[in-house]
Amino acid sequence: MIKGSLTKAEMKLSEKLWQLNWTMIFLILAVAVIGFCMLYSAAKGSLDPWASRQMTRFAFGIIILFAIALTDIRVWMRYAYLIYAIGLLLLGAVELTGVVGMGAQRWLDFGFVRIQPSEFMKIALILALARHFHAMSMEEVARPIYLLIPIFLVVAPVILVFRQPDLGTAVMLVVGAGAMFFIAGVRIWKFFVVAIVGLASIPVAWNFLHAYQRKRILTFLNPESDPLGAGYHILQSKIALGSGSLFGKGFINGSQSHLEFLPERHTDFVFTMLAEEFGLVGGVLVLCLYAFLLIYGLAISLKSRNHFGRLLAMGLTTNLFLYVFTNIAMVMGVIPVVGVPLPLISYGGTAMLSVLIGFGLVMNIYIHRDVRIGRYWSEGAT
Repeated sequence: MIKGSLTKAEMKLSEKLWQLNWTMIFLILAVAVIGFCMLYSAAKGSLDPWASRQMTRFAFGIIILFAIALTDIRVWMRYAYLIYAIGLLLLGAVELTGVVGMGAQRWLDFGFVRIQPSEFMKIALILALARHFHAMSMEEVARPIYLLIPIFLVVAPVILVFRQPDLGTAVMLVVGAGAMFFIAGVRIWKFFVVAIVGLASIPVAWNFLHAYQRKRILTFLNPESDPLGAGYHILQSKIALGSGSLFGKGFINGSQSHLEFLPERHTDFVFTMLAEEFGLVGGVLVLCLYAFLLIYGLAISLKSRNHFGRLLAMGLTTNLFLYVFTNIAMVMGVIPVVGVPLPLISYGGTAMLSVLIGFGLVMNIYIHRDVRIGRYWSEGAT
């Protein structure tokens, strides 16, 4: 039972349903439908094995999205640290009993379902940081000693994810957390200090990278050096992107994709297949849908009258931006290949669920935007 007065903050279920942002739900559905179509195309005109499973997962995820959105926002604030702790325990379990696949130990197999805890950790970390910074005054945020706890909250999962190894997710956790620190009011000069220390430590960090990770970075700098090996993915991706031209080759007519030249076309390189079949126009349309979702996320953050909601919505929106930017920049060869899925479009159960959980929280903040929350969850709300 939540302590504190609920009189003005309490809303009936019907009132919350009325407050749902249906435009945002329509945008989410539109992007997901594009994903189903691309998975149908990736299977050469068949719902199996990817599109049908993805639709089932999306239907399950939408139910969870509504449940999260309609729950009192202070429940999420109260249990933020517990959710973070569960995420950390799951990452620890991956270290001990995780399933190995494609050279990495990233999954937990419960028999009926296999999950990737690092995807959930992205949401759990944002929740924990939002609660922590919500309880801090600006004077406390300005003092380095008060930043030790949030830094620990970031470092612990990053080390566990890096050991899997999953360099892409580890980097996204750091960058996403950095955005939360900035939003919370941490002075900009501290970021410069961290950046300088980070750059100075690159020679040391290089020695901790796996051989294939070093090869990816070297290949990014010169893909033509190994066109049939490490550079194959990115070179084929660029060929497919360019061959799509303005309007593309047509649905299920992507030659690079369907003649098996394009690897991982249903997961990491799904945007490449989309651009090959629907051209520049199709690619821009998808980017516009993501842009609208990001704008809605930022607008909801600004409308929230409680600091926890503002931080949480901004952090989740930043996380979505990082997903989209990293995936598309990766397939275009702008950054090294790091294995980040395209939200709602790439095939993957845990990634789909974590994205919908994030949208559920953003929707929750929109519904409870006028609820005022004290610095601590136990304080009354109005």
